Amino acid sequence: MRLWLNGAVSGPRLLVGAIFMGVLLPVTLFLLLGLHTIPQLLTIAACTLMTWGVADFLSSILERPRLENRSPSDALRQDWERRRND
Repeated sequence: MRLWLNGAVSGPRLLVGAIFMGVLLPVTLFLLLGLHTIPQLLTIAACTLMTWGVADFLSSILERPRLENRSPSDALRQDWERRRND
């Protein structure tokens, strides 16, 4: 299954992520924080799912081939120098 622009999220990874980030973590936080209403639970679930999505998107950016042999800071520095010279 293709998800998040260019990053591939496999079926098991998607299933485990959705269960953990959408159900288990929000329920745990809901109980530990002593919250009481369903909208609070749904807000926590939405935030954790969105955070997971953004983290997965950013990790797919870092996996691009242009970064394979360089760290992100090296890539940014080299790109900056290349643009400055142009």
